[in-house]
Amino acid sequence: MSITDSEITSAVTAYLERYPDEKALLAEPIQRLGQGYDFASRRTFPMHVTVGALLTRGGTEVLLVGHLAYGIILQPGGHCEPTDTTLIGAAVRELVEETGIDADSVVATSKSPVYIEYGWVPARPLKDEPEHFHLDIGYAFATVTGDVGCIQESEVTSAAWYPLGEAQRLVGARIARASNAPARIG
Repeated sequence: MSITDSEITSAVTAYLERYPDEKALLAEPIQRLGQGYDFASRRTFPMHVTVGALLTRGGTEVLLVGHLAYGIILQPGGHCEPTDTTLIGAAVRELVEETGIDADSVVATSKSPVYIEYGWVPARPLKDEPEHFHLDIGYAFATVTGDVGCIQESEVTSAAWYPLGEAQRLVGARIARASNAPARIG
């Protein structure tokens, strides 16, 4: 069964329980979620869900990718697929696809998202996508031995480990949440 709007709403609710000060920032997507569309589908406009993976290694580094379409450094992530059954599973799939890291070397540090961002995306005529919004739901993961493998060159230009401070400068405050995520599932 694919990711449901109910699961998405539950993830947002769990996130806001942890970060209640962000409720105003997420008011618009929360309202849209209440309208009950298929938000896991990239063909749902004007908003759909994407997922992100913040992977730390040894608590001192974060794995980031050069995003081909945007031309910037970001955390691995992307659109949900019809075969994805959970948001966290979709985040792991994107992490593995884009960076070639071994999924068995990755451990989720929390079942709840560590960041949710709502952002505008310009139209992409080649993909038949009008301008729209992404509700990006990100999860934290840890690894001890994770090494970058073959990258997904159709999506990313690079994958590399960055010291936490540099990663935060490049990507933003969500990096601190990855390194501070509880080291347990739950």
